[in-house]
Amino acid sequence: MQLHADRADVQMVTGYGPGWVAIDKKEHSGSVLLGASGFLRPWNCSNFASLTAQHFVELAELNAELIIFGSGDKLRFVHPSWLQALMQKRIGFETMDTHAACRTYNVLAAEGRNVIAALLLE
Repeated sequence: MQLHADRADVQMVTGYGPGWVAIDKKEHSGSVLLGASGFLRPWNCSNFASLTAQHFVELAELNAELIIFGSGDKLRFVHPSWLQALMQKRIGFETMDTHAACRTYNVLAAEGRNVIAALLLE
């Protein structure tokens, strides 16, 4: 699916499909973390089963207002105890499938929100 950005001054998801995501028209095939301000890095998890509590501690260290977690090709939830570090820092956390997370991230980034998308690509 192709997505079109409303604003040129934020980093946006411009397309996605099975196992890939395009960020500002550059395709990525592994799981990624991205933020509107240009933050982009690989996320060291290859599938939902490889996630651990430490992945969410790392997300808390990013000090975002909100984390959008794309759980892969279907909606899956992590154990609530894994979100403790985020709750302690009062960081919002929303789970959805990765395609919905891409769309939601774009809306929030375009609004100028301090949002990070943690996108699991399987």
